Amino acid sequence: MIEGFNSSKCLLIIFLTILHRAHWVAAVCEYSFIENGKLYSYSLASPLREFPHGILSEDGFYKVAVNETVLWFQLCDGMIFNHDLPRCVGCLDCGGPSRCGSECSALVANDIEGYPVCTTIGHISATDINVMDKQNPHKGVIVTMSSNGTKHNCSLSVSVMCDSNGIQGPQSIEKSETCAYATVLRHPSGCAKIASVVGGGWGWFGTFITIIFCLFGSYLLAGAAYRYFSLGVHGVNVIPNLDFWATLPHRIQSFFASLVRRFRGPSEGHRSTYSRVNF
Repeated sequence: MIEGFNSSKCLLIIFLTILHRAHWVAAVCEYSFIENGKLYSYSLASPLREFPHGILSEDGFYKVAVNETVLWFQLCDGMIFNHDLPRCVGCLDCGGPSRCGSECSALVANDIEGYPVCTTIGHISATDINVMDKQNPHKGVIVTMSSNGTKHNCSLSVSVMCDSNGIQGPQSIEKSETCAYATVLRHPSGCAKIASVVGGGWGWFGTFITIIFCLFGSYLLAGAAYRYFSLGVHGVNVIPNLDFWATLPHRIQSFFASLVRRFRGPSEGHRSTYSRVNF
């Protein structure tokens, strides 16, 4: 009985862990902003009709090799290697020699004196996403991963170009600084979903009303505190100017009634009682 309970508990923990990880991974690659009354949103990890894993590579990683440099990375998640495991020196902060690449989201290998030396350039926990150009949201987004190692502060920027027709994997690598890399891929996930923003707030009027309510609340609170602690007033009478607030609904009703009478003119019941005289 206890063994069965422990098995069920273990399965529940695993299920909750997977569910939490899936939610966290999806949140990493989500971005949205409002421009000219429209909401532009990107969700790179969301499934598409032909791409059930969104922008995530079904192989577990993307790979691009240029000259003596090899780059492995995965967007919105850590890399998984079921084949083509990186073989290089210096993989201590990304899984170690036996599991190289399994504990980071981006890894680069450079040939140094005839030996491939790996450097971690991205972690899923240090991933940021931004739109390329807010004036042209259809262009795509940039996913930036970083890794603060003992020697260098490294990073990888992946430009995800919007392409509704299909996918084109990374084909080139750019290196702008000592340990800053960049590459480009084309994918439908880089295209924004657009929705019209209806009732986008009250603007300055809403701000004004909010300020008025805050000032009114501060007045009531300060007045009640003063009457309670300084004057010793208790109960409902602690509210400052209680007589005024009690008669306020009647005052408002009388005010609107007078406005209605003014615009509608005298009613039948208030017309003059003088009889018409025929000569």
